[in-house]
Amino acid sequence: MTNASDSSSARDSDGAPAASDPTGQITDRQKWQAFGVCVGVAALTILDLSKVNVGLPSIEASLGAGPTALQLIVAGYALAFGLSLVPSGRLGDLKSRRLMFVIGLSAFTIASILCALAPSIELLVVARILQGVAAGIQMPQVLGLVQQLFQGKERGRAFGLFGAVIGISTAFGPTLGGLLIAIGGDQDGWRLLFWMNVPLGIVAIVFALKLLPRATTAPGGHNELDLVGIVLLGLTILTLMLPFVLTTGQGDEPLRWLFLIGFVGFGAAFVAWEQRYKARGKSPVVHFSLFSLASYRNGTLIATVYFCALPATFLLTTLYLQQGLGLEPVYAGMVTIPFALTSAVAAFYGGRIVDKYGRSLVVLGLALVAGGFVLLLLAAVLTPQEITPYAMGAGMLVAGAGGGFVISPNQTLTLAEVPVEMGGVAGSMGQVGQRAGTAIGTAAAVSTFYSVIAGAGSDASLDVYHAAYRSGFFVTIALVAVALVLALLDLRARKQGRVGEAASAS
Repeated sequence: MTNASDSSSARDSDGAPAASDPTGQITDRQKWQAFGVCVGVAALTILDLSKVNVGLPSIEASLGAGPTALQLIVAGYALAFGLSLVPSGRLGDLKSRRLMFVIGLSAFTIASILCALAPSIELLVVARILQGVAAGIQMPQVLGLVQQLFQGKERGRAFGLFGAVIGISTAFGPTLGGLLIAIGGDQDGWRLLFWMNVPLGIVAIVFALKLLPRATTAPGGHNELDLVGIVLLGLTILTLMLPFVLTTGQGDEPLRWLFLIGFVGFGAAFVAWEQRYKARGKSPVVHFSLFSLASYRNGTLIATVYFCALPATFLLTTLYLQQGLGLEPVYAGMVTIPFALTSAVAAFYGGRIVDKYGRSLVVLGLALVAGGFVLLLLAAVLTPQEITPYAMGAGMLVAGAGGGFVISPNQTLTLAEVPVEMGGVAGSMGQVGQRAGTAIGTAAAVSTFYSVIAGAGSDASLDVYHAAYRSGFFVTIALVAVALVLALLDLRARKQGRVGEAASAS
């Protein structure tokens, strides 16, 4: 047990933990208290990626939103999230993760108020994008702080708990959103989705100021900020994600794909600038040496493809249940509860056993997700309408068990070899991949869904919704299959590497 003098010496004058050194200058209790703040705010951020989905029909009816505006509410949030991640992670690494965390959380709370008060769809979209920027400021600090506070098996345990909370937040979001809409009414119930963030955000700010460690972990002599690199990276991310954000499947502008030319140009300019910047002895935005770590490179790629599929699956299911089967939002959201429960349990235990089973645990998880998604699709299109939601819940149960073995073990493996002083920017790059994946996967799946419905004209029967859901779902299942193949290739490479090391040792 820690005595009072130990606890006192580990804090600064206002009660916040003073040390950022992960070697033990703060007590275990203080580390887990700081972790609790981090994971709570991460859950609040991720909830906004899933709970708003169920409110889209209500927003459409209340503000007269078209398909492009609705897509911007979902994918625009992810776009803004992705744009602010890396510079925010870099600032947190260099200056203060605690300060950036509080700035992001405060901005997120203010943006939530603006969303809740928005009198028009245009202002809601702007406020939603601002909310995404704020989320992108705070999320890399969460990952950087977990890297900073925990080492070894304890880090696996922390990421296991982190994955459990994120899994619950992602899957319970639609249920919570539906409940709030039921309380607030069909016209304005969606506003409660954003009002909910305000008291929670204020409470979290108080705890963050009290419990998060103050100091940065940046090494001396490398505290400059590469502004040119930040701008070029931002333009690269913007031109990659924007054409997908603007894809709805209903009368989209074909010229939007020209943005991808800009992505190639800005991406090439970014790489060239970063290499030149580093050659001058300065610290670039992105240390490309991170990608020489197979664990980081492969884990980031797997997570990116997986997040192409997962949010799109939840959104497709919500749209199908509400528009195709006519379920109320709260009941449509309940279908994802089995995913939340099993993913939370699997993530918790996955974090504890990832050191033993490694990448094979992620492979098992992705195989279960693929099987669960197939069951989900079969339940949606083959079962009688009155039992369809229950049958789909069974598919979610299987997929959730797999999902828990994917997110937290993969996060642990991805960051295992990353130096602590690069934890924020390394986590940010992984989050950029996930947010870009969210935008791309959502655009591909949802535009396919709506294009089938639009092709049927006014005859939007249940059979049409069956076809739309099936077509959109083929996209998400294919993406999970790609993630599974990548995990298998990584597992094979790891095994071959261990064989090679054993042969060299002998």
